[in-house]
Amino acid sequence: MGLLLGQLVKNSGASSLDMVDTNRARHDLAKRLAADRVAVSADELDRPQGWDVVIDATGVVPAIEDGLRRVARGGTFLMFGVANADASAKFSPFRVYNDEIRIIGSMAVLHSFERALALFAKGVVDSEAMITNRFPLAEYSIAIDAFLAGSGLKIQVAPGM
Repeated sequence: MGLLLGQLVKNSGASSLDMVDTNRARHDLAKRLAADRVAVSADELDRPQGWDVVIDATGVVPAIEDGLRRVARGGTFLMFGVANADASAKFSPFRVYNDEIRIIGSMAVLHSFERALALFAKGVVDSEAMITNRFPLAEYSIAIDAFLAGSGLKIQVAPGM
């Protein structure tokens, strides 16, 4: 999802885009699709003033907490990743108040399918670059095993392949 969001952010006019991905195998593709800089940790990006916009695409509580700490004064934190329903994160309510940080949640399935289709049709999103495994419908169980093993990025399963 981070690679997809990165493409949308760039298309929306971001002057620069930094991405963090703990999987180094994705870094080259992230740079090709959208990112100006990619690192395994935000610390590597050396941005002590923070970022105007920080987007979490993971739903992982430590990543959410870290991202919230890195939002610049007057900035925005977008929580796109899906955390477990019982998860909770620690943050400083005073900092949110004092630094006027906006926190936005995004349930991507609300009113988004038509817009997503239009972006694909315009070529804003390079979906082909993100599909790393393709399986015929008859090999659905192999596709599931590949997904569970974390193999590749996106897996496509289709009849007639």
